[in-house]
Amino acid sequence: MEPPARMQAVQYDAYGGGAAGLKHVEVPVPSPKKNELLLKLEAASINPVDWKMQKGMLRPLLPLRLPYIPVTDVAGVVVSVGPGVDGFKPGDKVVAMLNAFYGGGLAEYAVSSVKLTVKRPPGVSAAEGAGLPIAAGTAFQSLRAIGAKFDGNNSKPLNVLITAASGGVGHYAAQLAKAAGLHVTATCGARNAELVRVLGADEVLDYKTPEGAGLRSPSGKKYDGVVHCAVGIGWSTFKPVLNGTGKVVDITANVSTVLMSVVHRLTFARKRLVPLLLWPNKADLEFLVGLLEEGKLKTVVDSRFPLSRASDAWDRSVGGHATGKIIVEMEG
Repeated sequence: MEPPARMQAVQYDAYGGGAAGLKHVEVPVPSPKKNELLLKLEAASINPVDWKMQKGMLRPLLPLRLPYIPVTDVAGVVVSVGPGVDGFKPGDKVVAMLNAFYGGGLAEYAVSSVKLTVKRPPGVSAAEGAGLPIAAGTAFQSLRAIGAKFDGNNSKPLNVLITAASGGVGHYAAQLAKAAGLHVTATCGARNAELVRVLGADEVLDYKTPEGAGLRSPSGKKYDGVVHCAVGIGWSTFKPVLNGTGKVVDITANVSTVLMSVVHRLTFARKRLVPLLLWPNKADLEFLVGLLEEGKLKTVVDSRFPLSRASDAWDRSVGGHATGKIIVEMEG
């Protein structure tokens, strides 16, 4: 399968602009270098970090080379392999997380590193696989930071709270917490309560009610840990509902969160706020793809858009009320 010389892609050439700043272009198909694969993409998933990068919110950490083709979480088929590649061949179906400095997910073809590319079993669709890398990876690492074990050795069932449990990260966190044998309390909007129960929550709080806003477990239990996927909830709300050594793992950390976590460390606080920055790695991605194959994890797809409507998908993500993952599918 020889790739064409040029491909359709969606890029932006300046910071800011939102969905209106995305432009449909025709650009050269990239070539795989050492330890890289050229993929024909079938699906990509949009994460909040994608539009936060466009806004320039991550510019100090991640200065972009403009023009930039956004999105890193993809699934597709290997077209060709670069020098030094073992274990992959043309025709292999894969899930990959692309290098954030170079992006490339909103396009017909992209180059991935073998270090963050895993094979996709026949039973796992491109959309299901594309949802995993950032969202499920963050959920998985957050639960491990709380002390959850995924080898069946949880000595006592931890009591965890997951905020925004119907969102991209939260819906994976609910399932993974249940797979690890934890007791799960979850917050979400009333319309998603039944879905979140099905995904694994033992107790569900409507975040718009007084009980939900106070994060109080209906059974009165204090939490060993919180996977915090929402925004706008202060430490003063978390502190009374944590047990003596409870941890809040915050995946949407900002400057004040980071400062609070530093204070907690310096004062040896027993209850702590811990910002989490995803550390992408192949072993976690392989584990998560395996859970999808076994039916122990599923990707809830909020909506699907063709590449030609990528700006609508972008708008949907910026809106902040997706249930599960927003998927862009490549035509052809």
